[in-house]
Amino acid sequence: MTDGIRLVMLGRQGAGKGTQAVRLAQHFVVPHISTGDMLRAAVATGTEFGLKAKSVMDGGGLVSDEIMVGIVDERLNADDTTSRGYILDGFPRTEAQALALEKITADRPLDIVLNLEVPEDVVLERITKRRVCKTCGHIYSVDAPPKNGWLCDIDGGEVVQREDDTVEAVRKRLDLYAAETLPLVAFYGDRGLLREVDGLGTPEAVFARLLEAVSTHQQV
Repeated sequence: MTDGIRLVMLGRQGAGKGTQAVRLAQHFVVPHISTGDMLRAAVATGTEFGLKAKSVMDGGGLVSDEIMVGIVDERLNADDTTSRGYILDGFPRTEAQALALEKITADRPLDIVLNLEVPEDVVLERITKRRVCKTCGHIYSVDAPPKNGWLCDIDGGEVVQREDDTVEAVRKRLDLYAAETLPLVAFYGDRGLLREVDGLGTPEAVFARLLEAVSTHQQV
C-alpha cells in the first residue's frame, strides 16, 4: 500500500491488544491512535469536540457517542493519518460506532480489522494477577513480582492491585465486551475485513501472526 495502512484492532482487555497495536504502528510507520489518547489530545488542543468532551467530563458525565465520533472524525482527518494511515485501538466499541466509522472513512476505507483472540479465562487470570506501581505505573504480575517485596524496581513506589482489576470488576468488563464489542467480529466479517489472530504465546509470536494476517489479507 502506498499510503500505509488503515487498521482497526479488536480484542478483549488483557489480550495484549494495546501493546501489539503500538508495535504494528511502529512497523508500518503510522500513528497509533487509542481512544484515550484521542480524547486527551482533543481536550488539550481545544478542538470543537474536545471542548464538548471537557464540559461533559468536568461535570462528571460520560462522553457520548456523538462527541466521541466527532473526536475520531477530527483525528482521522489530520494530515498524518490522511497521508499515511493509522492503527485505531479502542474504537469502535459498538456497532453504532462502527457504522459511524464507515461514514467517516467512506473516502479512505479501512484496509483490515484484526481481532486478537484470547480466551476469557486467560484474560481473567492475566488481569487479576496484574499489579501496578502507584507512582510510575509500571506493571508487574503475581507471577513476576518486583525484586524487593512489593516495592517498584524502578522508583521504589508501592505496587498494588488496582480496584478495577478484581475478579468481580473484570467479569463485568468482559460481560460488557461480549454484549457490545464482540458483535463487531461478525460485523466486520460480513464486510470481508476481519482477520482472527491467536493471541496466546510470546509477544514476538503473536506479533508475527498479526503481520502474517495483514500480509495474507493484502494478497487476497
